[in-house]
Amino acid sequence: MTVGYFVRGDDPVLRGEVLDRVLDGLVPHAERSLAVEDFTVPGRAGAGDADSGADARDAVVGSALVAAQSPPFMTASRVIVLRDVGNLTTADAEPFVRYLADPLDTTVLVFVAGGGRLPANLTKAWKGIVEETGPESEKTLDVLVQHAKAAGLNLGADARQVIVDHLGEDAGRVPQFVELLRSVYGDDTLLGVAEIEPYLGEAGAIPVYQLTNAIESGDVAGSLEILHRLLHVTGAQGKPMHPLQVLGLLHHHYRRLLVLDDPAIRSESDAVSALGGKVKPYPARKAMEHSRALGTDRLRKAYDALGQADLDLKGATGMPEDAVIEVLVARLAGLSNRARGSRGSGARRRPVRALHQT
Repeated sequence: MTVGYFVRGDDPVLRGEVLDRVLDGLVPHAERSLAVEDFTVPGRAGAGDADSGADARDAVVGSALVAAQSPPFMTASRVIVLRDVGNLTTADAEPFVRYLADPLDTTVLVFVAGGGRLPANLTKAWKGIVEETGPESEKTLDVLVQHAKAAGLNLGADARQVIVDHLGEDAGRVPQFVELLRSVYGDDTLLGVAEIEPYLGEAGAIPVYQLTNAIESGDVAGSLEILHRLLHVTGAQGKPMHPLQVLGLLHHHYRRLLVLDDPAIRSESDAVSALGGKVKPYPARKAMEHSRALGTDRLRKAYDALGQADLDLKGATGMPEDAVIEVLVARLAGLSNRARGSRGSGARRRPVRALHQT
């Protein structure tokens, strides 16, 4: 017996599309105003924010349960939508656990992801009676291909790649962008880069690993471009990064390289073990190879640059924070670039024993 649905997914726009399809299957669109009640679970209270926190969550949970336990009015069923259920604590979810043990047969509960991790007692209670659904994919290319096909939009391979590179991880911007292109060009027109570029808008967010990848490749200009997007671009998944967050990311990355600067580490499995056994083989091998390519002297210089940037971000100089982190990224990418140019030189390596203990 299905008494409800759980709409999963990280991107709120793509979740919204799935939610619309679920609601369309439950009630005619014309009856939504009568049959559907929509609630959003607040998150933790912020400073001066009266609309969040435990009291606000209690109020929303209470209202949603009253609605769920009420018979429908002028419709065959009542649909209760509860968004951001990840904001619920275990205690918050307990009233829903009790309700799901004896649900009203004229009510359909639709839980929508968001806010954080789902309470375990809630997911246990809905097992077998709440159907899970979500986007087929949240990868930007997959979403673009899917929506372009549905819209009858003919995108060239180069145009698709430009869109994916520009939007980054913001797959939720794809539906609106595809609709814009269709409204401009209509159906079945082959669109290339020149046709889509004027409508791209702001660049989208990108995954943080692209920064370390660009630095490892020695691409100074590309590293700085990615850094700028991390520092300034907002997306559906989060806020721009602070320079201190970027510094922390880079410090963690180079600390792993220092751990692997050891002649006793000779294989992929050695690298996995040295990194605590919690790293998958491919990234462990990749880190080991980059550590070897840099060598002890450049690893020492990289760590010196990280230390200086840490001091500068904490006020050692009057340099703006963005400039400090830009200089750091340029220096690190430059070290990688010089390492790529000197591979095969046969320089003797000395493990940085003191730095391993830093």
